[in-house]
Amino acid sequence: MTEVTVAGVTVDTRHWIGGERVGSADTFTDVSPIDGAVLGEIARGGRAEADAAVTAARAAFPGWAATPPAERARLLHAVADGVEARLAELAIVETTDNGALLRSHLRGVMPRVAHNFRFFADWLTDSLGHDDFDTRGHENRVSWDPAGPCVLITPWNAPLMLATWKVAPALAAGNTVVLKAAEWTPLTASLLADITAEAGLPAGVFNVVQGYGEEVGAALTAHPDVRRISFTGSVPTARHIGAAAAANLTPVSLELGGKSPLLVFADADLDLAVDLAVEQYDNAGQVCLAATRLLVDAAVVDEFTTRFLAKARTLVQGDPRDPATDMGPNIHPEHLARVDGFVRRALDAGAKALLGGGPHTDLGGLYYRPTLLTDVAQDAEIVREEVFGPVLTLQTFTTEDEAITLANDTRFGLAATLVTGSRERARRVGARLVAGTVWVNCFFVRDLRAPFGGARQSGVGREGGTWSFDFYCDVKNTVTSPNGWH
Repeated sequence: MTEVTVAGVTVDTRHWIGGERVGSADTFTDVSPIDGAVLGEIARGGRAEADAAVTAARAAFPGWAATPPAERARLLHAVADGVEARLAELAIVETTDNGALLRSHLRGVMPRVAHNFRFFADWLTDSLGHDDFDTRGHENRVSWDPAGPCVLITPWNAPLMLATWKVAPALAAGNTVVLKAAEWTPLTASLLADITAEAGLPAGVFNVVQGYGEEVGAALTAHPDVRRISFTGSVPTARHIGAAAAANLTPVSLELGGKSPLLVFADADLDLAVDLAVEQYDNAGQVCLAATRLLVDAAVVDEFTTRFLAKARTLVQGDPRDPATDMGPNIHPEHLARVDGFVRRALDAGAKALLGGGPHTDLGGLYYRPTLLTDVAQDAEIVREEVFGPVLTLQTFTTEDEAITLANDTRFGLAATLVTGSRERARRVGARLVAGTVWVNCFFVRDLRAPFGGARQSGVGREGGTWSFDFYCDVKNTVTSPNGWH
């Protein structure tokens, strides 16, 4: 079977290589986390499919790189038009495939997919540039040359949006793309391939391969004809990718995990602080940016905790297709077991669950109760390691310096959130936090003009605006002498 029907939407289960659908001898099973229903058997790629996709991307590269920027931008806007035309279909397919809220997909996630394409199309034509400058009478002119075939490896927690953060700038820059879809959520990448073809992208400019990271992913990242690799996912996988890329000196961009803090100072608006803290349960806690370590001034921790528990207990868990649902399931039985293992070990070590602490047995399946753990030591596993589930820890501090020390005492550095009524404190603390993004009295405000990435083991490189083009291009400076002209 080469097609499946998901919520009335037909999805091709084969790869998209060189402008054609390509099958594989082997398949893997895609299962919905909502109810365990089998969605379909998906083509399972390996070395042969990886080589075919990179070969197609390499063949298409000269023509795409030579396409004028205005025409590339026009085609990317056509892709955005296609996303918007199929927004409802993309939303229900992705909800069924990864269990995130349908209302979020409809209102925010899928519109953002279209915006990703429009933004980078417009940045290419309107904002990418550098003023010429003079060196002893010599003119310096900076330009961004397409690098070549790019391998993009994306995660399952927001499959299409996170993929198009990479796909859009890579294509806008004049590169060709091989997208390796997450094996737990392959379906919307396949639909995106249809949309790019309908928009008129030339064959081979955009390719999609499906399968396991250790099989087709490993073959892609070690391929000598790949010029850029961008990956969003875990630190252990990033190490494998970095090692493979090193053999060919292929530049890599890595957006990895986090163990972000949320600092609540005594002068904070506690209602705002509670709202932001409860928001960390979004997408069942499967968000790399989530501020999972709540650090609260001891002077207000009792009041904060009382309000937090009252609000968190109003969260509705259930079918993510229901508009009344606030939290859907976790993605996969293996992942749920991993999340619960962290919590079990923390409780065995002396942590106390003020909220949750285990699976939602009334719902069964992959639903895990929103959990808040206290009485945790700074060196505890639950404080140090990324859980990637609806699990928060609560710690206290008594001074600003102590708060900053706790916040920065991690091998990660993706993001940080602080809540305070003092602008001076916000500037002072924000400047000392080790994080790629610091949010003050807000969370998850993401502008594509801004740099995005992590410090320490949360990543390498930045995405957004010209930073994306800096990665996906070979940035060139042309120096012209005033002499020697006829």
